[in-house]
This record gives sequence, structure tokens and C-alpha cells, in this order.
Amino acid sequence: MSVIKTKVNYPFVYFFIEHNAVLVYKIKTRQFVTVSDMSENEEWQTYEVEHEDAFETFHHEKSNPLEDKGYVMNQNDLNRMVETVNTYIQKHRNSFPSNLIEEDEQVAPVHIVTSESAAGSLRVGLERPKVVIGFPDSLSIGPLCKLHEKAGQMLRNEWIYDHINYEYDDFEYENNFANTVREIADIPVQFPIYIWYGDNVDEQIGLRFLLFLLRDKANDIFLMNSTELYERYILPKVGGRKISYTGHIESKDLGILFEKGRKAQPLSEKEQMQLQEEWLFLAQTKEVLRIWAMDGIKGVQENHFDSLIINTIEKMHHRQGKMDFIKVGMVIGEVLSGTNEGVNPFFLEYRIRHLLYNGFFDLKGIPKSMRHYSIKVRIY
Repeated sequence: MSVIKTKVNYPFVYFFIEHNAVLVYKIKTRQFVTVSDMSENEEWQTYEVEHEDAFETFHHEKSNPLEDKGYVMNQNDLNRMVETVNTYIQKHRNSFPSNLIEEDEQVAPVHIVTSESAAGSLRVGLERPKVVIGFPDSLSIGPLCKLHEKAGQMLRNEWIYDHINYEYDDFEYENNFANTVREIADIPVQFPIYIWYGDNVDEQIGLRFLLFLLRDKANDIFLMNSTELYERYILPKVGGRKISYTGHIESKDLGILFEKGRKAQPLSEKEQMQLQEEWLFLAQTKEVLRIWAMDGIKGVQENHFDSLIINTIEKMHHRQGKMDFIKVGMVIGEVLSGTNEGVNPFFLEYRIRHLLYNGFFDLKGIPKSMRHYSIKVRIY
């Protein structure tokens, strides 16, 4: 079934589809939705009208919903419906009664980090009130070209869909990305913003991208370099190794780092503009793989880690004493433990599939995720 027309009787959204059916969705939350949310939600009712023109005057309260009748929507149309619903959620977010607004979303500092796992740690480690936004992407991989524009986001979505085995439903990555951009756009002007990042390529690119998204906002913006803060305030007490990723820091320590780091001065306009210019440079690059080298972001060839993958598998075969199949998840774990470079495991899985398809490895299983197949070096 395909969506033909849409109209809104807020908080109800009407979708006219084929066979003169009308699907009615009720918005009951301030939170943006995804395709999986819409698929599983019970806030749907189905109606019928006599013909397409009747949709213009249709009102669900003047009609009776159909019982025990539903329609199967294709993923593209469901994604369009998600975009429509989210547009109206964003438009009306401030009109919700205060009792529907979560305590954490009163006037409070906003913490943004380019990692959903790090966002989870911040939610646990920071005291209320607070708002935490985790940007759901790994910007070390995939196209960055014009990512701050819709065309660039569509290009990136297509590349991710074609190459990366994220274990999401169709459009889930796209929905999460778009919804996070909406969350950032909706930050009230009186909320101070804290951007968390470490000395790694994902969060360093994320810092620059986030500052570009925030370029028209007048909020005070503070930078929280988790690597530097950890090295200054936590590492001397606990010892161990330097930590490069915000998500690798324990929740209780993040609370300590915030109390120490929040006393810094907000970014000046000049500093913001410099980092925004650095984003615009990145947004013109063509590489689909970037690493953190010499304290800077460096674009490299897509096959940068291929020889490391092959050498790692050969070493694992040597330890086996024979060339037997090895689970791809184990290979990726071994590669990650053998390099100091921050490498996206899903990108490694993509490169393993690329090498597999090009005859370097033999296959056992189905390569639908790193858990589902094994490989061994092919002998000619």
C-alpha cells in the first residue's frame, strides 16, 4: 500500500492510502519516532472513505474505525510517514502540557556527545537537572560531503545502507540521525551546551559537525575534552592507560570531570568560527575512512586496514596449528586489540566482506552480520 495524501488534525495525522483507506496516527509524545516505533505502535486506527475527494473533509471523530482490518505498508512509505509525524512533533513540542515534560528537560545544561554509549554513561553519571543527547553515528567512516545538508545526508544514508552491516531495521539509522539533528535544533536558547569529546577521530569530527549545526544559536557552548580532563583529574589517582574515548570513562568519573570542567569559559565566537570552518573543510572531502594521527583528522584510503586484517587472520591460523574457519567477530576483536588506532568494528566487517568477495578468504555461514559467518585464508 502507498501513501497518496496526508493532512493533520493535531494531534492526529491522517494518511490517505490506496483503496480509499485512511490511516490515523495519534501523537502522544514529545519524543521523535522511528520506523520501528511506528511499526510497533498501537496508536493507529483505520477508516474508509467513499472516494479520494472525501479525504479533504474527513474527520475521524465523525467516522467509525474499521475493526480487525489493517494494511501492510512498504518501508519507503512508512519512512515517509515517520518524517511527517516527526515534522509535526517538532512543530508542536512546546505546546505539550508541563506534566508531559520530563523532569530532566526543565531549564538545564545540555550535554552532547558523538556516541550513544557515552551518552548513556553521562545520563547515569551526571546529576539532575540535565539533558543528554547522544549523536548516533560514527563519523570516522562513510561520506561526510555536505553532511549538514539533506543531499549529503541522503548520500551518506545510501553508502551506509550499501556497505555497513548495522543491525538496524531499514531506515532506523536514517531516522535516528535525523531525529538527533532535530533534538539539537530544538535546544532552547537559555540552556548552556556542553560538547564532550576525546582524542579520537569520531568525537573530534563530531565536535566540528555539532558546532556547525549550532552555528545560529546564541547559547553558551562549553567544550569538555574528556581525554584531557581524565588525564588531569582521574589518571593520577587510579593509574593505568590514557583514555581516548568518552564512552570508556566510568559514569561516576564523568560526574567528577563535569564538576571540574564546567568552570571553564565558554567558547568565544572566534573559536566557534574556527571549528566551523574546519567542519566545512571536512565536508568537502571525498574519503570514506578517516583516522586520528598526529593529533589531527586524516583521510586515508578505504583499504587502509586490509593488510592488518589479512595479517591478523594469518597469525590466528598459526596459533591454531591448522587453517580452520574463524568467526569474524573473533577476527575483528583480534584486530582491535592489535592496533592503537580507533577502528570502527562495522567498517572492519565491511572490509572483511570485501576481501572475501574478492577471493582472499573462504566462507562458512551467511555474512549478514559479524556473528553469522566464519572465514579462513584461501589457499590457491
